[in-house]
Amino acid sequence: MIEIADLDLTDEGAVRVYFEVEQAAQRADRPDAVLRTWPQLQQMLLQPSPYHTRQSLVARDEGRVVGTAELALPQQDNPHLAGLQVNVLQETRRRGIGRELHDEAVRRARAERRTTLLGEVFTPVDGAMSAGLAFAGALGFEVAHQEDHQSLRLPLPRTRLAGLPVGVEGYEILTWGPRCPDDLVEAYAEMHTRMGQDAPSGDIDFQPATFDVARIREGEERTANAYQQIAAAARRTSDGVFGGYTLVYLPHGEDYVVQDDTLVMPDHRGHGLGMALKSRVLRILAEEHPDRTVIHTWNGTANEPMLRINRELGFRPVERELEMQRRDQL
Repeated sequence: MIEIADLDLTDEGAVRVYFEVEQAAQRADRPDAVLRTWPQLQQMLLQPSPYHTRQSLVARDEGRVVGTAELALPQQDNPHLAGLQVNVLQETRRRGIGRELHDEAVRRARAERRTTLLGEVFTPVDGAMSAGLAFAGALGFEVAHQEDHQSLRLPLPRTRLAGLPVGVEGYEILTWGPRCPDDLVEAYAEMHTRMGQDAPSGDIDFQPATFDVARIREGEERTANAYQQIAAAARRTSDGVFGGYTLVYLPHGEDYVVQDDTLVMPDHRGHGLGMALKSRVLRILAEEHPDRTVIHTWNGTANEPMLRINRELGFRPVERELEMQRRDQL
């Protein structure tokens, strides 16, 4: 008999086992997986954000944890959505454990009046079938959006860095670390909102979130528990209007970097700002963080302008991420 139960968040040992099972299940199929770290998991589960709540489940076989599931519920945006993640250890698959975790998570999502379920699965770059894709398809999920996970070895050679643009005429590039300067944060929040509106999202049934200063500050405080961040923004010198930004995260205790947002505002496109912003961050990483060995990024397969910039920088695809979606009726 498989027992499905809530994760005991007061038991650090139980949370650690949850983390280890999640890691093992994902890495069994994905040699290039970038997974949440132990500090990040602790933060997400033990210091929940006001913008999301999470329910964490474990599947036990004779007392041994063999699977996990997480249900993520947005609280201030998209109240119809539920994010679902299911992991089962490779040696215990094909016994219905994943389905039992899925069914319990869906029961809870319906109790919260959530009608659209979202989850991520991964395949090789060529789109070949994977265990995750087969599992999601059998449960009625369909592909709503696709992104290429790409990576680039760090630090870039000095000769390569020397060939990258140092700026764009008519703009200044500003950089900061864990906290956006007070005089820039309103513009920064507006760009975050625009990022959600402009980033390709395929057929995902959601409305982009609106960012204000409070949401930016809350995110910065939470991020500092698990990551160091570096941000760069381009500001037009003639009028002080911001033209774009890029943001990377450096997980504590790891040797890699996660490239998050890169946005160029519509009225500022065509000047090379995207390349200049990314180049500035790569220089900072080479100079201040030479211990980091690789940077990862994700781009929608339809986002050709950003894919072209990444190819020029030397990024290469390592796997494909599929956003899976299912609409249920209550």
